[in-house]
Amino acid sequence: MLIAVLLGFVFSLLLVVAGKFFRGKPAILSAIIPLSLFVYFSGFINEVSGGGVIRQSFKWVPSFGVNLGFTLDGLSLLFSLMITGIGFLVFVYTSTYLKGHEYLDRFYGYLSMFMASMLGLVLSDNMISLFVFWELTSISSFFLIGFNNKSEASRKSAITALAVTGLGGMSLLAGALILGSVGGTYTISELLNSNQVIADSPYYIPIVIFMFGAAFTKSAQFPFHFWLPGSMLAPTPVSTYLHSATMVKAGIYLLMRFTPILGNTEFWNSTLLIVGAITMVYAAIHALFRKDLKGILAYSTISALGILVFLIGQGTEKALLAAALFIVVHALYKATLFLVTGIIDLQTQTRDVTVLRGLRKVMLPVAIAGFLAAISSAGIPPTVGFLGKELTYESTLALISMPVLWIALILITKILLLYAGFVAGISPFVGKLPEQFANTKKPGMLLWLPPMILAVTGIGFGIFPALVEPIVFPVVTAMGESLGNEHLKLWHGFNTVLWLSIATIAIGTVLYFILKPSQKLVESAERFEFLSPKALTTVGWAYFNKVSSLWTRIFQNGYLRNYVSTIVVFLIGLAGYSLYQTAKFDLDLSTLNEITLYEMAVVAMMFSSIFFVVFTKSRLTAVASMGVMGLSICLLFVFYSAPDLAMTQFSIDTLTVILFVLVLYRLPRYLKLSDYRTRIKDGIISLAFGSIITVLILEVLASPVDKTISKYYAENAYVLAKGKNVVNVILVDFRGSDTFMEISVLAIAAIGVYALLKLHLKETDQH
Repeated sequence: MLIAVLLGFVFSLLLVVAGKFFRGKPAILSAIIPLSLFVYFSGFINEVSGGGVIRQSFKWVPSFGVNLGFTLDGLSLLFSLMITGIGFLVFVYTSTYLKGHEYLDRFYGYLSMFMASMLGLVLSDNMISLFVFWELTSISSFFLIGFNNKSEASRKSAITALAVTGLGGMSLLAGALILGSVGGTYTISELLNSNQVIADSPYYIPIVIFMFGAAFTKSAQFPFHFWLPGSMLAPTPVSTYLHSATMVKAGIYLLMRFTPILGNTEFWNSTLLIVGAITMVYAAIHALFRKDLKGILAYSTISALGILVFLIGQGTEKALLAAALFIVVHALYKATLFLVTGIIDLQTQTRDVTVLRGLRKVMLPVAIAGFLAAISSAGIPPTVGFLGKELTYESTLALISMPVLWIALILITKILLLYAGFVAGISPFVGKLPEQFANTKKPGMLLWLPPMILAVTGIGFGIFPALVEPIVFPVVTAMGESLGNEHLKLWHGFNTVLWLSIATIAIGTVLYFILKPSQKLVESAERFEFLSPKALTTVGWAYFNKVSSLWTRIFQNGYLRNYVSTIVVFLIGLAGYSLYQTAKFDLDLSTLNEITLYEMAVVAMMFSSIFFVVFTKSRLTAVASMGVMGLSICLLFVFYSAPDLAMTQFSIDTLTVILFVLVLYRLPRYLKLSDYRTRIKDGIISLAFGSIITVLILEVLASPVDKTISKYYAENAYVLAKGKNVVNVILVDFRGSDTFMEISVLAIAAIGVYALLKLHLKETDQH
């Protein structure tokens, strides 16, 4: 499985050097990668449907309990098949859709990286590696959404998507760290044995909130949904792959994966029910007020994701089966509709459904695919969408708490989704063909064949539901539930569920014929745009920018003096508070050595040097005084039997003084850069910081000393490193890497300084 995950990354790297080959006709060869992976994962269907679970683990950071562990069970297999199967069709579709594009190879690189990231995400059995792949999906989707980087709107949409999903990524990391601490492991499969311990933990609520934050942002739940419609500015293959089958389902996967660990509690189920219900109804209503095909599909996608969250929140085996089947249903019909929309846009140069009519006459295969996808989205038999709708109604009717409310909300949602599916999949192809589209050409087979395959698959799964059972049933098993002798079938007899289905189809069809998309509807929705989460977030972002600007003007104003003062004041407050809480001031002064005349003389020299540094008007005098102060410290080291430190101090201090003199030679004689008020403030800060350090040193002297480490170095310096100077051995051998890095930093800084000294700017650039 590790090779399967890494294959997409390797192909992306290959395109860096061989990208030119994949810009022309050979571009379709890139589809071999997802196709081979689809065949590979298909080989596990029988084993997984029989109850088998395949696990692999590779050491990564074992000291922190972080390994590259992979698990292939029913849940991860379902998503792996979708990622690779739909990925294969998208790769084929792209070879024609972006034919001749100068950055086609780059697009395939981003697409491959995203595919590999999604595979790593759904196969990960370790929460930290899951987080890494989670973030990689956000980064690769950022590149895909902003692929048309010359467009400001595309760039803005990419940044918005990255900001929202990136925030969710941080939420996932926080939840994973706390969950790993409570459960005692970062391995997801091992956490299953600690679900009761986690539920009883006082950190259960924060863990769940963090996990919800990750899932809701990634899967576009209200109020974090606004990034998804904006991302529709991406090329159609991106919309198809990311926003119908893969990326937006990552949050759904997260909820399903952690349901056996965090689920089956009132907080978990109630939150998912409420958020899912709000999202599905809110987005379905919004789909009524759109005339852009991608806009309609975007909001219907959000609504479908809300249905999935709603079903997961129910928590019953019937609801989880409905969720698993609806994932397949939605991926098939929504990917088809997106691909169909892309063809329409490519051939007619418009996605405005108010002007699109009669296209069946010029692109019949596309019309057939759109029609089949539309009836599947409507849940009309014999499509697999009908099976998904029946299971959804059946599980919702079984809810104990407020079943009438929940069934009313899901019924409204399904009716509106039927309307949206008909508008996107049927409306552009019926009626009289306008003259402006009379010369529209029939698309090539590589464009219409992928959506046709998906649409026909939706019909095939509906007629032969036994074909989809080995894919969806193991999902429920992986989530800790048992289905018994459950089987999928089209006919369940005359019951409440059937009447609800009939009502959905009848009312939705009538609505389709009565309500036509129009600019008037769009404008009526725009009147309330100021109340939308996107508008409110924009206002909040504006205030955030104002606060950030104020903060920058105060703390990041370009003056090194202010930076140092801020850091020192913070340290004074932090250390002072800590010392106030813990300091005992029980140092026995009789244990200290008597102060000698030599030491008093050296301290007097230091005070005199400080006086000259602070009050002199000559830079040269200040530098010389600092040198005297450094030499005084060297003498103190000598008095206390530390000649090696004295020599080091002497060398560094002498070099520093020389450098100061060389620099000051190039500066004006003297500039008064601070007034008395600033100097008084600096003096107070300096005295406070010095006092804190003094108290800290006295506390250290009063505390018992653990000499275990020092004994280890003393005993092993000569034995292991063949050196008699313990300090030198520590720096060169025991901490050799650290010393090497310090030297490297100094070398880089020296190179930078040298480059600045040799830099000669033009007069126009100096301003």
